[in-house]
Amino acid sequence: MALKKYKPVTPGQRFKVISAYDDITTSKPEKSLLCPKHSTGGRNNSGKMTVRYRGGGHKQMYRLIDFKRNKDGVPATVKTIEYDPNRSARIALLFYADGEKRYIVAPHGIKVGQQIISGTGVAPDLGNSLPIGEIPLGSIIHNIEMRPGQGGKIARSAGSYAQLMSRDGRYAIIKLPSGETRMILCACKATIGIVSNGDHSLEVSGKAGRSRWLGRRPRNRGVVMNPVDHPMGGGEGRASGGNPRSRKGMPAKGYKTRHPKKNSSQYIVERRKK
Repeated sequence: MALKKYKPVTPGQRFKVISAYDDITTSKPEKSLLCPKHSTGGRNNSGKMTVRYRGGGHKQMYRLIDFKRNKDGVPATVKTIEYDPNRSARIALLFYADGEKRYIVAPHGIKVGQQIISGTGVAPDLGNSLPIGEIPLGSIIHNIEMRPGQGGKIARSAGSYAQLMSRDGRYAIIKLPSGETRMILCACKATIGIVSNGDHSLEVSGKAGRSRWLGRRPRNRGVVMNPVDHPMGGGEGRASGGNPRSRKGMPAKGYKTRHPKKNSSQYIVERRKK
């Protein structure tokens, strides 16, 4: 996955750095795995704007992704590597031996024509999905379940991965992308490898219009608002804004928002680094 840098022919291309899309093998998605995606513009069911700075953008179709990888013991062939407008990673179209088609989050290095499989007792090869209890220690994994059969929830975005550190009884110790070390049941599934499109974080849009294509409208800072609109607004001239906080008054810059009695805290071995 290479990046493409543009010559400054126009102001919008002066700083533009985007993916070369050389890893994508087709531009036509599988129709049977598409479903409509309705744009809300940040409005709820009564038409009230509950999320600001959203609206517009290009019309998109949602790709149905198999995060569960529950088709055990049936080998699948990678047919295409595709772009997905709903996520930063690439997706791979699988043709199973029984004729079924499914999309998965594509691991880095997977090739068209490659055979992958999921289930217990399978080899820990790239793209295979198996219980964490059967994965060798030190392996790089992604699409990790938090509860058995729930489907992958951890390490699904472009270039992300976790590492299997050790096992202790029913639980495995996993180091997450944030740096947090956490216990997860060995019965939970994970996929071998790193998520594709690792250069996504290095892309530079180059102009505001590319954000509008994605449905993101211009965002106003709190310090430029009036006191009625934001706790940091108001003042004569360019006031600093006082203590940094959100529109609802929640302090920022170091204030801990995690509930101290949250049930899942018992599974966290070491918190993420600041």
